[in-house]
Amino acid sequence: MNSTPQTYPVLPIDAQVGQHCADALQRYLSERGYARQTIGNYVGCTDHFFRWAERSRLGLGRIDEQAIRHFLDDHLTHCDCGWRTRCDRRESRAALGHLLLILRTLGVVGTRPARLTPVEEELRRFDEHMDQVRGLAPVTRTGVLRVVRGLLRARFGSGPVVVSRITPEQVRECFERMSKRCHAPASLGALVSALRGYFRFRATAGDRMQGLIGALSYPANWQQASLPKSLTDEEIKRLVNALTWPGPSTRRSAAMVRCGLDLGLRSGEIAALGLDDIDWRAGTLRLPKTKSRREQVLPLPEATGRALAAYLKYERPQTTHRQIFARHVAPREERVGSDLVRKTIRQAYQRAGLPYTGSHLLRHTMARRLLGAGSSIKEVADVLRHRSLNTTQIYAKLDSRNLRRVALPWPGSAS
Repeated sequence: MNSTPQTYPVLPIDAQVGQHCADALQRYLSERGYARQTIGNYVGCTDHFFRWAERSRLGLGRIDEQAIRHFLDDHLTHCDCGWRTRCDRRESRAALGHLLLILRTLGVVGTRPARLTPVEEELRRFDEHMDQVRGLAPVTRTGVLRVVRGLLRARFGSGPVVVSRITPEQVRECFERMSKRCHAPASLGALVSALRGYFRFRATAGDRMQGLIGALSYPANWQQASLPKSLTDEEIKRLVNALTWPGPSTRRSAAMVRCGLDLGLRSGEIAALGLDDIDWRAGTLRLPKTKSRREQVLPLPEATGRALAAYLKYERPQTTHRQIFARHVAPREERVGSDLVRKTIRQAYQRAGLPYTGSHLLRHTMARRLLGAGSSIKEVADVLRHRSLNTTQIYAKLDSRNLRRVALPWPGSAS
């Protein structure tokens, strides 16, 4: 195998080359649904960059992240070249990011070398272990890797990872630093669990990790001590009435809220819903990717089905992907994530005048409504797709109908 690195022609940047690249950028943005004004601004930013590159005698083949960073940091902040289009840093960075992608697609610029630091390589192996051995969900692995990355970067920086050099004092310092961002015992417990999980992974590789595994203990966190928050019937009514507000993305917002309120779907499950997951004739909804990694089929309530149908018929833009929910602004082909779902539900709370922010509140509300209608804990667990009944037991505190039967009279009161 030839290990000689591939070289790219260092073409001079003249007016013809710049126009060719600008035309390619314009076609690229138009195909992805960007607004005409945005396309014009981005093309103007690239023209400015090409003028600077020509004056700096920078060949086309030498355009990379470093050259763009030099333009943004050194030239744009002190620009005195009198260029007719003045773009801010954020807009220029976005435009030049698209330009660099196009140049690499055309083969004019080399691809960015995929070099993993020792810390990232160690995290990659740990992620494979969590995925293939422990079977953890992607969102769980992401949270664990964030914690472990903080420890390894603070201890080793960009150098090699030598786990035997980590001391219990350094582990406790890392925990103390990260715990400042936690506001609940459960969050502190997640930090301990992440670090211990990594140390056990290294123990399976033959490292002596007993001292580090025992360096942290779980904070006191009484199981089911808190009362799960849920919307009252009056708040549910206010939220549903606010779904008909006149504005952009109204039907998408209503469909997302309905999926959480009527089906108890998590934000990630709402984002992952596909067009092929709905059986309109049978009135069912299939969940191919749940937190438990098991396929689930749920009945589709009429109100939820109407909201989804209205969005698909009147508001959803045409896309190549098969997700139900799509982005309404460019790039429309980019898939919707759970962050957009959480943002949409948070905005629905605000329009209803409710002082809440969490999308999981809708899931708690559904559990309360099921219990109020006479459903058992086992039935609630099945609908919420819990693996263990212990997870569902906390909702027993919301079952006021059955709690009245077992409540003892208050001392001193009339029985």
